[in-house]
Amino acid sequence: MNNRPVHRARFTKEGYEKLQQEYEGLKAERPAVVLDVQKARDMGDLKENGYYQASKGKLRSIDSQLMRIEYNLKTAKIIDPSESDAVGIGSTVTLFNQDREMTFQFVGDFEAAPGERKLSLLSPIGKAVEGKKVGDEVSIQTPSGAVSYKIKKVA
Repeated sequence: MNNRPVHRARFTKEGYEKLQQEYEGLKAERPAVVLDVQKARDMGDLKENGYYQASKGKLRSIDSQLMRIEYNLKTAKIIDPSESDAVGIGSTVTLFNQDREMTFQFVGDFEAAPGERKLSLLSPIGKAVEGKKVGDEVSIQTPSGAVSYKIKKVA
């Protein structure tokens, strides 16, 4: 018997809704791929049939994604950004030191998009600032060593 606690991935409301849309899109796409597999199977020798192999691979990929997303939807913990002045999911935080200033939005565990300045609290920066407030100093581990920043703004 497995008594391991279930990991509940944290999501913003928007991130959860986006995941639901992705799930519905994959479910809608699946019947056409099943049809492709059937058509390819009807062509004969399956070992030499590239169309069958590709179709089967696409179906496996869709099924795998559906299982992963379904698990995340079932076990998700939707975080409602609080009015707290401490850093958490939903917070937009500005950090600064003498060299630079940077602003990030903190999103759910699977919603990170660093190119859009959206980070998870599981990231090194997220771990350093979670629960902190304006004026707090944090040390962030980077490949070239620890860098200190001060929290300038939390919105």
